[in-house]
Amino acid sequence: MPDFSGNKLVKVTEPLEDKSVLLVELNRGPVNAFNQPFWEELGATFDKISRDGTIRSVVLSSANPKVFTAGLDLSDTGSLTNQSSLDPARQAVKFRDHILHFQACISAIERCSQPVIAAVNGIAYGLAIDIMCACDVRYSSSRTRFSIKEVDVGLAADIGTLSRLPKITGNESLLRELAFTAREFGATEAARLGMISRIIEGGRNEVTGSALELAQVIATKSPIAVVGTKRFLLHARDHSVEQSLEYQATWNMAMLQSSDTVEAMKAFATKQPPAFKPLPKL
Repeated sequence: MPDFSGNKLVKVTEPLEDKSVLLVELNRGPVNAFNQPFWEELGATFDKISRDGTIRSVVLSSANPKVFTAGLDLSDTGSLTNQSSLDPARQAVKFRDHILHFQACISAIERCSQPVIAAVNGIAYGLAIDIMCACDVRYSSSRTRFSIKEVDVGLAADIGTLSRLPKITGNESLLRELAFTAREFGATEAARLGMISRIIEGGRNEVTGSALELAQVIATKSPIAVVGTKRFLLHARDHSVEQSLEYQATWNMAMLQSSDTVEAMKAFATKQPPAFKPLPKL
């Protein structure tokens, strides 16, 4: 595992015997409200994980048994808005750079080479939805309460929810209702929206346990195939079928020469578990 000893707000552990699975937990009391050091550390954590080929899958959860995250720490926004010495144009440039940096840190979850599984429980407001939408798979406990909260604090969500969730959901009408009103909704409605794929009865421990089970299954698969699959899915989301097929052909003209293909065929023939080599560390 990479060295995360310098982390203060994002806890990283190896919870299973299989050390290729990591558990990343949000860990800023009392309600995991995000200030700039918190979201910068989260982004840096996932960038570091992505560079370590020995890691094959990741679960993102919360160290707090009652809260995933309550969203932004509103007390942290004052330093950005109280810039009276700047003229409007310079203030606008400062805002834009700040937003782009914030977006990039949260998008580190999506950029991460390994599949990331969100295990959400308790309060999941505002930025929680941005974070979840950047994950590959999303599980929720039956006790989670969600809200696309931004309109209640006078802004339109700009860190990922309104960019990713329309491409995730199969119910645009419900999405717009929730985004326009900021009303709270539960796991059943989140599943109807298409935002989560499983509802786990119980709380934090149960949903995290189920996510770790899935992560362990993914970790047994060819890392070349898993990385390629994640890249293909992300590319297909934002490109035409023709462009995606071209991208896949270009990728696989190299990746089909991987030793993983031979190992998978050998395992199938001998009915023994395959032993795939880890990807390199960068």
